[in-house]
Amino acid sequence: MAQDSRELPATGNLWRTEQLLELGYGPRAIASLLDSGALVRMRYGCYLRASLWTAQSPRVRSRQLIFAHAHGTLTTSSGAFVYSHTSAARLHRLHLWDVDNVIHVLQHGRPSNERHGKDVRCHTRPFGEQDVTMVGGLRATTLERTAADCAMMLNYRQSLIVVDHALQLGADPGVMQAMADSLDGHRGIRTFRKALLNGDCRSESAGETLTRELISRLQIKPPELQVEVSSRAGRHRLDFAWKEEKLALEFDGKTKYFDYRPTPDVLFQERRREKALTEEGWRFIRVEWKDLFREHEFKNRLLRALAGHPGS
Repeated sequence: MAQDSRELPATGNLWRTEQLLELGYGPRAIASLLDSGALVRMRYGCYLRASLWTAQSPRVRSRQLIFAHAHGTLTTSSGAFVYSHTSAARLHRLHLWDVDNVIHVLQHGRPSNERHGKDVRCHTRPFGEQDVTMVGGLRATTLERTAADCAMMLNYRQSLIVVDHALQLGADPGVMQAMADSLDGHRGIRTFRKALLNGDCRSESAGETLTRELISRLQIKPPELQVEVSSRAGRHRLDFAWKEEKLALEFDGKTKYFDYRPTPDVLFQERRREKALTEEGWRFIRVEWKDLFREHEFKNRLLRALAGHPGS
């Protein structure tokens, strides 16, 4: 008996076409659910409950597309390919910046053109089971292999973000260095080696990584990262600090690119902390995403502050 096209099954969120057909939803019912906005087509032959898709943040949606690909292609733990590059990075929940939602897979041998969809890019650089792990029930490259693959595909700043976060999550720098040493002549190896050389596990967001990279590129005196200081309000940690000048730089862009949202209590504690540290002689510069792309203004503002000029 055909199902009412206005309602979806009470359970489940992700379905292949044949699953909906087995539940009694004919082609017209599926089309009606799509037209009404109750169902979202994730890719050919794979659908998601629209209310779930609407509620998801951009980061979660990016991962959802990978799970939809796995569901739509009947991928299992013994599948012939593994998720790699930025798709593996998303499964590992690595920070990414300005990256598209193309699905990246790694497999032995190049497939026929019909095997993968237009939104899928297949890679064939050799890999072994030591390069594979399970993430969220899917086969994906390890943190180390993921960082290496991303760094050899992306530009330097994007690569540094991935390497920083991989190191923070526990990636083995020795394993990554061995990978870099074995890849002479490969496209992107210089970018990977540069990102590995400058990677820092203390960076806590993509914005902090880009801030550090900009300070270095502008040849400004380097700060210390994640510096602990004391005040009457207790112990505090600063994103960047120049101790001699008692200057702190804080990156405030988390709310725009990540799922984090500051609560009123968090904002109150932040203001309380800054007031207490100001009493100890510290000065603050706050940086947002837009500031990272106004390099001349950023440089002048920071140099003035380092020189001790007020109003920087």
